[in-house]
Amino acid sequence: MTDLPDTVRLLLIDDHPLVRDGLRLRLETVPQLRVVGEAGNAAGAQAFLAGCLAEDPLGGTLPHLALMDLNMPGVGGLELTELLHERYPQIAVLVLSMHDNPEYMVQAVKAGARGYLLKDEPAQEIITAIEAVMAGRSYFSAAAAVRLSQASALATLLTHRERDVLRHIADGHANKQIAHLLGLSVRTVETHRLNIKRKLGIDGQAELIKYAVENRGV
Repeated sequence: MTDLPDTVRLLLIDDHPLVRDGLRLRLETVPQLRVVGEAGNAAGAQAFLAGCLAEDPLGGTLPHLALMDLNMPGVGGLELTELLHERYPQIAVLVLSMHDNPEYMVQAVKAGARGYLLKDEPAQEIITAIEAVMAGRSYFSAAAAVRLSQASALATLLTHRERDVLRHIADGHANKQIAHLLGLSVRTVETHRLNIKRKLGIDGQAELIKYAVENRGV
């Protein structure tokens, strides 16, 4: 890692101890990286940071970067990311999540995250992401970037009304329900379904429902 502080202090926030153990062991093989704290939930993370400030009110012992899970008991990762962004703007947040839904990625960035990786990424990708974020850049793993690109293409490809219909399909609504909710005829809803499948290259009903659920909120 180049052009970075001699020591990059890391805080691991994940409710699975085994995940934290694996991350710590892998990250600390890099001489410049040092895990200074761990937390299994938002309360633990806040307590750790409060302790850092008690030790040094100027923030000299605060972590440079927090690796953040999204699924945690109580206050979730998105809320905690927003809280850290507001209270500790000097701490960069890098999300490490199992969720590949673009909606989560967009929400994480809005909350203040500087990057987003999926948990099944190679360990080297995490180190690359840390280097990029510590250099002042944002970072999305290749897999995350593909999902965001797909979501962007979807938003461009489908009309506003077709996206409305797709969202209702994701919610499990039948054509008659969608027609009632959107003030359309059943035949119009059926036409929108056909157009969506044609544009997205989808053949069957099951595949359409699966796609709608995976891209909910886009």
